[in-house]
Amino acid sequence: MSAISKKFRKLISKGMQIPIDVTLGLPRVTMIGQLHVYVENHQGILSFTPERVHLRLTDGELIVVGQNIIIKAILPEELILEGTIDEIKHV
Repeated sequence: MSAISKKFRKLISKGMQIPIDVTLGLPRVTMIGQLHVYVENHQGILSFTPERVHLRLTDGELIVVGQNIIIKAILPEELILEGTIDEIKHV
């Protein structure tokens, strides 16, 4: 996405009071305690084990580390992970 396009989308978002993550397609990560991680706007799973989940994002990658991680739900742009979450890294 070009710099002009990003600026335009930010202006539109601000003027229409739409959250910027919606207009720019940015990821949104919501963590509930150490038990659940909800990821919106992911671009796919790069790798998965019960100890580590590696996701592609529009602006990098997300790594979730923990124990007994399972994919509770998966949709084209949404993902819910469940388990004991120890760490989340954006790289």
